[in-house]
Amino acid sequence: MTDTGRDTDTDATTGGDGGGGSGRVPFDLRPQARLVARVAGHITDEQLAAPTPCPDYAVRHLLGHVLGLAGAFREAAGKEFGPTLDQAPGSVLPDVGPGWRAELPAALDAMAEAWRDPAAWQGMTRAGGIDLPGEVAGLVALDELVVHGWDLARATGQEYAPDEASLEGARALLAPAAQPDPAGDGPSDGGLFGTPVKVPDDAPLLDRVIGLSGRAPD
Repeated sequence: MTDTGRDTDTDATTGGDGGGGSGRVPFDLRPQARLVARVAGHITDEQLAAPTPCPDYAVRHLLGHVLGLAGAFREAAGKEFGPTLDQAPGSVLPDVGPGWRAELPAALDAMAEAWRDPAAWQGMTRAGGIDLPGEVAGLVALDELVVHGWDLARATGQEYAPDEASLEGARALLAPAAQPDPAGDGPSDGGLFGTPVKVPDDAPLLDRVIGLSGRAPD
């Protein structure tokens, strides 16, 4: 796939630098949501049963997970508290139905649009049964798109090049958890989503983010 999904469609409501002032949002999720939709759009029916870097998840299960998280994080952005936001990740094996090719891009677009509202990044919300600040939930949503987009691309042999702002957002979420224990008693507890894989400091930013997520970039 040659379309990297880079998107310059930003406006005055989008900061893109992680700062986020009044009336602005720290990160625009649209470029990454569109990239994941494009990767999914190139997946063939024959590839749905292929393994992915996520243990126990075939491509179809990972697509189902992305579809589910898109809906959940759209609700999290709008503080729409209900059963979806209370469900812990991994409680059921996700999957896709026959209409997923239309449902997934629509769900990704709706999620990204929801996080364009500055109010989504403010106050408290909930995701996966955990209460957390809106600004953290937004970064988790962005990180999920970046990392699982890579999972899908790797599983199906596609090129993958997220925009730099999205990668910086994912790194900002993952890097602190990978730092040594400030008490000096040893390393951290293994990062947010798995034990980080050591990657050279001069490696591409995508490889460093993937390493922080507990995956080997190579």
